[in-house]
Amino acid sequence: MLDLTARTQTPKTAAEVVELVADAGAMGRPLEIIGGGTKRGVGAVEADSVLSLAGLDQVIDYAPEELVLTAQAGVTLASLETLVAAQGQMLPFEPPHLNRLLKTKGEPTLGGALAANLSGPRRIRAGAARDHFLGLQAVTGRGELVKAGGRVVKNVTGYDLCKLIAGSWGTLAVLTEVTIKVLPAARAERTLLFFGLDDGRANAAMVQAMNAPAEVSGAAHLPHAVAARAPLNGRMAVTALRLEGFEASVAARADHLAAALKGFGPSETLDGRRSRDFWLQVREVEAFHNNPRRLWRLCVPPSVGWKVGQALAGEAIYDWGGGLVWLASDAEPAAVRSAIRALGGHATLYRGDGPTFEPLAGPLAALTARVKAAFDPKGVLNPGRMGPGGATV
Repeated sequence: MLDLTARTQTPKTAAEVVELVADAGAMGRPLEIIGGGTKRGVGAVEADSVLSLAGLDQVIDYAPEELVLTAQAGVTLASLETLVAAQGQMLPFEPPHLNRLLKTKGEPTLGGALAANLSGPRRIRAGAARDHFLGLQAVTGRGELVKAGGRVVKNVTGYDLCKLIAGSWGTLAVLTEVTIKVLPAARAERTLLFFGLDDGRANAAMVQAMNAPAEVSGAAHLPHAVAARAPLNGRMAVTALRLEGFEASVAARADHLAAALKGFGPSETLDGRRSRDFWLQVREVEAFHNNPRRLWRLCVPPSVGWKVGQALAGEAIYDWGGGLVWLASDAEPAAVRSAIRALGGHATLYRGDGPTFEPLAGPLAALTARVKAAFDPKGVLNPGRMGPGGATV
């Protein structure tokens, strides 16, 4: 990744973004699009100048009583989390920051989280980032300002475009303003911990918990080798199940779940701050911060997530009940992708050498190319980031 600091443009308005993108298209000058720049290493962008959205950092409108927030794309996640927490609310998709994992400076932004469709452990219950993405204002590679969706949760008209942009990593349009849904924060949370389960047994426990009437909002498994690493420093594998809500409800559901899963052994509990700290470690993949091996984000059906550890050598963290697997491995990229395709999933390389995104072929590649041509026919926006025929994830 080239140091393009001297060629970084930081517009303050959407109109300026339109002008910069239109000029870049006219001059055949590709742009790297960044927010806080924390995920610049995920995918190699082939550009000679940078368009930074750091100057678009204002909250436009926040209506706590309506559970809706509109902000410019460059607003940092940290500032938004503080803002909504003051109103007893939260960003329901629990976006990971990942700047320490990726060893980057800067602060992750709301636009960046939505463009990458990044979601934390609560996705298992609340849904992904794209499920809370209500509306947008963006600039296409043609230099056109477009709007979609709005402040109303049931405004179906704008959902498809929001979901298309979510996960496109800035290759289709430059987000300048977004509207998201927020939710009331839980009054209490408790995490049940089960110890010493192998990957298969842990998967069975998580599946049973998710199918129980307990409203589990986080399900993760850290095998022994991972649990033993800092910051957890555990002595055996840990399987964790999070419950959130009102205190009385959480306590009753925790007792019910512990009884339902007694076949997996006795459980211990983490309450309040200790529970929040544990899930922060899972969300930010802290056990792999200093792991030198390639780091993969694998999306597979939860029912077969545990098989990743059998199919590939390395260390794994199982999130979303096994549907998301972080894998640190020396295996060759082709071998990883072949194994994950066999399990019905796809792989993204977040750190290390090799193609970042899953290559596409056939009708899906052709459809993706047509969508790219419609939004960015001259290839101005983040060219090369998702590779030949790269698709949203």
